[in-house]
Amino acid sequence: MTPRSLFARVTLIMVVGLAIAQLLTFAAIRYERGIALRELMMSGIERDIASSIAILDRLPAAEREAWLPRLERRNYRFMLGGEVAGPQPQPGTSQEFATAIVDALRPFAVVKVAQAAPDDLQVQVKMRDGSTVVVHARRVGIPVSNWVLWVLVLQLAVLGLCAWFAVRLVTRPLARLAEAADELGPDLKGRELAEEGPSEVAHAARAFNAMQRRIAGYMAERVEILAAISHDLQTPITRMRLRTEMMDNEKDQLKFRQDLDAMHALVREGVTYAKTLHGATEPPCRVDADALLESMVADYEDAGQQVLLEGRIGAPIVTRPNALRRIVVNLVDNALKFGSEVRMRVRVEADRLVVAVTDNGPGIPPDQLEAVLKPFYRVESSRNRSTGGTGLGLAIAHQLATAMGAQLSLHNRAEGGLEARIALTLQQDLAP
Repeated sequence: MTPRSLFARVTLIMVVGLAIAQLLTFAAIRYERGIALRELMMSGIERDIASSIAILDRLPAAEREAWLPRLERRNYRFMLGGEVAGPQPQPGTSQEFATAIVDALRPFAVVKVAQAAPDDLQVQVKMRDGSTVVVHARRVGIPVSNWVLWVLVLQLAVLGLCAWFAVRLVTRPLARLAEAADELGPDLKGRELAEEGPSEVAHAARAFNAMQRRIAGYMAERVEILAAISHDLQTPITRMRLRTEMMDNEKDQLKFRQDLDAMHALVREGVTYAKTLHGATEPPCRVDADALLESMVADYEDAGQQVLLEGRIGAPIVTRPNALRRIVVNLVDNALKFGSEVRMRVRVEADRLVVAVTDNGPGIPPDQLEAVLKPFYRVESSRNRSTGGTGLGLAIAHQLATAMGAQLSLHNRAEGGLEARIALTLQQDLAP
């Protein structure tokens, strides 16, 4: 399974690469030592065997048995009498080893050479008195001390620690950059990065801070333009409303009044949306969310609109009450436009509060569930303000939810209708 973070991936690649390089170096050293030992064995062991056979040949027959342990070595030993049975030495190292021993044993007669095992040769030698000696010669591997393995493990640990530190030094500025980008909320007032460290890191921090300031300036300018236009339009709309009241034709008067009401609603929503773009200036506080939601339901009942409340939180929460109220009101108003049965379901999931507003309306096409959260977007093709609204209600709710760290999502219900769901983290750490 491939690690997901850049830090883990680079660390893994470096540590694995260093470990493979270290193992290859260790294998190369062992191979070179094996060749050297074989050359040493080929050049010395046959002479040692020949010297031992010469000693046995000169000893009285009765004393030879006692000398066998003295002449025995780690890679060869002797046995008086007996015969050799087995195949001829295989071509390669074994045959070269056998030939070297036979050449060194001259002038003693070699009766037979056999290979008892892959690394074990048996040589039957006839001494001058006619008795035989069987030489068991074998190639011995290179012994490796335990401390060598511990040194290799320690080296790998040191290399892994250095790799971890180096990768952390490289990826930490990226992590700070990502955190700063995540903290850049709708108000565009994120913290500036420290312009220090290596030249590349300092340059990236300066570029990010400059980009952040430019974006904030552009957005502030556009928000001020939107707010100014929306605010200034209220005055001519008010004058036109007064002039409409003076019209004699009631039919035209009604049409003009409807258009002016739609314009006034659009301007009012535009001002509200411009304010939400400035971010969440409301400080969090501890509120009784159950009482807040019940008061909203009571307000709708007083206005003659039925909204059912299901579920309770059961404890105070820390949130921005005015923003939460505006979000829920916009969701309920949107549900009342398209459905006759509106429910507000409240539940607590782990450390999250979820408020779901459902209706029995026509729902929203699946490919437009994200688009309706954008400003001035309406699903209805008729562009009728009386049913489609201004296209800012859900946009304002979405903007406020983002500003307070909540998530607003829309879902079509299987039984028909729409469910608007807002989930916010319970900020119990901010509670007094």
